[in-house]
Amino acid sequence: MDFGKRVAITDICLLVEDAERTVQFYTQKLGFTLRRRAEGFADFVSQGVTLACWELDHINRHCGVSNMRSPRGASKACVAVRLDAPGEIDAAYAELVAKGVNVLRPPEDHPWNARCIYFTDPDDNLWELYAWHAEGPKHDFDMAEPAAVSN
Repeated sequence: MDFGKRVAITDICLLVEDAERTVQFYTQKLGFTLRRRAEGFADFVSQGVTLACWELDHINRHCGVSNMRSPRGASKACVAVRLDAPGEIDAAYAELVAKGVNVLRPPEDHPWNARCIYFTDPDDNLWELYAWHAEGPKHDFDMAEPAAVSN
């Protein structure tokens, strides 16, 4: 099966150490609404893609997935959310800082023509909020057909 062409990503599940701590963070700091809660698992109401969290020890016990912990501060994935305008990034930054969220640095404009901020949840999962400047992304190209590779 060619997943990249035939299947839409429907869920992002973050593997976490403490589901209750994660639920508190996502509902109280980021404003998500809890949809389902079970032992070691929760998911949230979201637009388009379901966001879920699953405790490492719980998924290990039921599915055999490793429950090895990453060192503090190690990010292994980035969940990105596109906002409509660069000014919204500054407003989001102020709101997140006021709520005590670990925002890594103030909003910045990047060479790819987006204004971005980055923050982490309690398990150091990395989040990016970004908005394109009016001209859109720089260095954008059509990836519909892979480029020919010459040797």
